[in-house]
Amino acid sequence: MDLNNPAPLSVATMTFNLLFGLFLSVLLAIYYAKFGDSLSNRSKFAPILPLLSLVTLLVISIVKSSLALSLGLVGALSIVRFRTAIKDPEELIFLFFAIAIGLGLGADQRIPTLVAFIVIMGYLIARKIINKSFNISSHNNLYLNIVLPLDERKDDAFDFVNMVLGEELRSVDLRRFDTNGQEMRLVFYFKTKTTEVLSRLTRRIQEKYANATISIVEQNNLLGG
Repeated sequence: MDLNNPAPLSVATMTFNLLFGLFLSVLLAIYYAKFGDSLSNRSKFAPILPLLSLVTLLVISIVKSSLALSLGLVGALSIVRFRTAIKDPEELIFLFFAIAIGLGLGADQRIPTLVAFIVIMGYLIARKIINKSFNISSHNNLYLNIVLPLDERKDDAFDFVNMVLGEELRSVDLRRFDTNGQEMRLVFYFKTKTTEVLSRLTRRIQEKYANATISIVEQNNLLGG
């Protein structure tokens, strides 16, 4: 391989690969936006996937014919630092999927890339259909944070919250209890498949404690969750 004179890049081949990669990555983005399980804003995240595939394809197409460019790319990427943490595993998987499309087509491996795309997408679609047919849905691991102002009813505040949670949830764990005489702070951990139970919980608690502050945090979105 000549370090000073890299092999010429076929514009026609690269154009075809870019169009083919755009087609596959757009299908991937449509699936993610409509059927993904991520809690993030999928409609804003999905358009990034085709762009990521095309940029990866372009880089691989340029550097694959030149060892000097390849070494230069390694040096350039070594100084790049990404500060935004991706906390949702599904987002990470689809990012890798988009990169893989770009890598495969950038290396002119169109048939293997297409076959892999069909197999992976077939698995994702089949899993979605099976989960829907058998009503299989993953539990949301949630933290319930409640701040109750204490007044003349302070003696039964804790018992009342426990009663409501016991009636609405199958299992719940108390993770934190704080009180300073003016307010009570409670943190519970629980799992649920539906959002209706969350509406009932907040409504029942706020019917008795109108000034109660209630927040629900999805555990998987917490750092280390």
